[in-house]
Amino acid sequence: MAKQRISAGLLMYDDSGDELRVFIAHPGGPFFKKKDAGHWSIPKGEPDPGEEDLLEVARREFAEEIGLIPPAKTDPNVIFWPLDTIKQKGGKVVHAWAFRGDWPEGREVVSNEIPIEWPPKSGKTVYIPEVDRVAMVSLSEAKHLLKESQWPLIERLAAVLGR
Repeated sequence: MAKQRISAGLLMYDDSGDELRVFIAHPGGPFFKKKDAGHWSIPKGEPDPGEEDLLEVARREFAEEIGLIPPAKTDPNVIFWPLDTIKQKGGKVVHAWAFRGDWPEGREVVSNEIPIEWPPKSGKTVYIPEVDRVAMVSLSEAKHLLKESQWPLIERLAAVLGR
């Protein structure tokens, strides 16, 4: 039996204004260059071999993909709200947490780079940023941009915060 693929991610939010906003990321690379609505995601990634603390995996992946180090899970001023899991179209199970944070206006994303074969079946390897754009958006805009399988994460966040 094949091992289930899992991923862990963080949904950063800002509830300081009239409207709840969430932080989402657009995948980098040539395949997603002209794709927008329905292709964005929360910052997330797979655990490395031996990593068992999925919240720590989510924190590491957020920092690698975005270039912003999230608060420590032991920070007494921060709550990481568990958002349970979702199953994506390809079968991967995503474990997610939400935390209050801020993306400073004008800050550029600094993403790690990953190798891909491009063009497909060419034998050529290129390095692309894992994330090329980020945005702090309203819940309605997030539903428009996010993969549909991730909508429950923002709905759960809204429920947890009573918004």
